[in-house]
Amino acid sequence: MPAIKRVAIIGVTGFIGRGLPELLANRGVAVTGISRSGKGELPNVDRWQTPESLDLSDHDAVINLAGEPIDQRWTEENRRKFHESRVGTTYQIVAALRRLPEHSRPNVLINGSAVGIYGDRSDEILTEKSAAGTGYLADLCREWEDAALDAQDLGLRVVRLRTGIVLGKGGPAFEKLSTVFKTGIGGKLGTGRQWMPWIHVEDLRGAIVHAVFSKSLDSPINGSAPHPERNADFTRKFAAALHRPALFTVPGFALKIALGEFGGTLLESQRALPATLEADGFAFRFPTLEAALENLTR
Repeated sequence: MPAIKRVAIIGVTGFIGRGLPELLANRGVAVTGISRSGKGELPNVDRWQTPESLDLSDHDAVINLAGEPIDQRWTEENRRKFHESRVGTTYQIVAALRRLPEHSRPNVLINGSAVGIYGDRSDEILTEKSAAGTGYLADLCREWEDAALDAQDLGLRVVRLRTGIVLGKGGPAFEKLSTVFKTGIGGKLGTGRQWMPWIHVEDLRGAIVHAVFSKSLDSPINGSAPHPERNADFTRKFAAALHRPALFTVPGFALKIALGEFGGTLLESQRALPATLEADGFAFRFPTLEAALENLTR
């Protein structure tokens, strides 16, 4: 496999993306940061303003992490944003790759997706070989991944990154949960029996870099830790790490009233395991929730 010398990161100003340039620089890789919003604090970020302005020539890999945050009400307008920022952006990236002569195309596309592709699966163990599920998020993720797979026809490896709940300082999930639990009103959601696939942000970023350099990954990968937790256990351990109680239960109907359809997804269960990543030799720094929380709260 040719050496990896330059990588383009689309969505570089986001929570996950902004930690990647340093990791890649440590491997001797130059980074072109690309942002659709133009926001963020990273220096030397290119603004992608029109589909035709995206130039990915002479890069060895492309990482696409673009996507409107899903943790908001699913109004018709927001659904349009969810689709355009994921599926539409991915189609535009593949179109930009198609415009390039073969000799200047990247070798690999790492493209975002989510464990939501599996739908609500109760206690079923979900690996990358599991079938997609049903529901709005599953359909959105399926379209997202199909758009990325068009790059295989151009000779690229295509890795679809199915992320779970990403825990990290400054990240939306960890900060929102910390705020709730520090007030003393945290607790399980619904019955608390639903499985929550989570991952420490450092492991997710490490998995992305691993996929860039891998010689064999050309498939979906579950971006989740090896030990998912039931919601009741997750909340109990999170509260304990903050030295707070977890006494309350948020009823399912209250979640749906407060958050609409998105609230319903918080009651869904995905017992996702990173089988493909581990088989490819990736080692997690924080395989258990206890290890991740100890790192994030100390």
